[in-house]
Amino acid sequence: MTLRLSIPWRDARAPVLQRKHGSAGSKAVPASAAGSARASGRAARRDQEAGLKRANFGDGPGLPTLLLLPQLLILLFFFFIPSLRALTQSVLLSDPFGNNVQFVWFDNFKSLLASSDYRQSIAVTFWFTVMQNVLTLGSALVLAFATDRIVRGRPAYRTIILLPYAIAPAIAGILWAFLFNPAVGPLAQVLHGFGIAWDPNLNPTDALILVTLAASWKHICYDYIFLVVGLLAVPVSLMEAAAVDGAGPIRRFVSIALPMLGPTIFFLTVMNFIYGFFETFAIIDAVTKGGPAGATNILVYKVFVDGFVNLDLGSSAAQSVLLMSFALICTLLQFRYFDRKVNYGV
Repeated sequence: MTLRLSIPWRDARAPVLQRKHGSAGSKAVPASAAGSARASGRAARRDQEAGLKRANFGDGPGLPTLLLLPQLLILLFFFFIPSLRALTQSVLLSDPFGNNVQFVWFDNFKSLLASSDYRQSIAVTFWFTVMQNVLTLGSALVLAFATDRIVRGRPAYRTIILLPYAIAPAIAGILWAFLFNPAVGPLAQVLHGFGIAWDPNLNPTDALILVTLAASWKHICYDYIFLVVGLLAVPVSLMEAAAVDGAGPIRRFVSIALPMLGPTIFFLTVMNFIYGFFETFAIIDAVTKGGPAGATNILVYKVFVDGFVNLDLGSSAAQSVLLMSFALICTLLQFRYFDRKVNYGV
């Protein structure tokens, strides 16, 4: 049995060698073709030296399409078809069983925007998202700065901080609802000891504070991961030079590290807004169910209540379309501004 070894760099240079040692009667190779072959040979050698491999899918689209098919099917059945169905339902007026369907154009959107409940939900969602964003990002910055200063036991501290990310949102909501339960919650008893009449079941402000704390605690670890990685990318020479000049740890963080974390902070701000708008349904449902008096009835929870509790399918679909439009705007902002190259002149 004969084994044939293929040497990558020799295979890459094979076309060039064949042209050099062609028959004497063959015509000369044009300079442009020879230059292109040499360029492709050099590119192949660079890829080989860098440990890169080139994938050859052939001339047809069969294999690339097959590789993309699972993701395309997921997008089709879980995004495009539901989105198309929501767009269709948003211009229809129907009963819960779909027996009587009437085309009403944009009446669902008009009645929705004229509704005081929807305007209240917009205001609640705005304040909830802003408070959650500030609390989450601020806490993650403090924790990232603190663990960056720790020398011994740093992996253990990071593991403890990342533990909430492994907890389901509904479980996180139940945990915080128990801690601040006005009857048996230990933290609620501490507040009562200071003379604070804490009762999220009756006080709208207390309920909004409670769900904000729960949502922020669940999401701090996500921001923390990106900020720690961003701090590791800050040049050590700059921090050491600032320390030699007499700058303290806080001054170095504020004047050097924080400006260089600008792109990361912008990215996390956008992601926190998306999280507050779309990914806090389970926490709201487990803690307050939108109450009391609609104080925590954010937009994504109102879609559920109107569609599956009140059975107003047209209004629920119209709200879904508006939320989808907001998500697309956030995505465009992220691609438009976050992908810019940032130069700090250092």
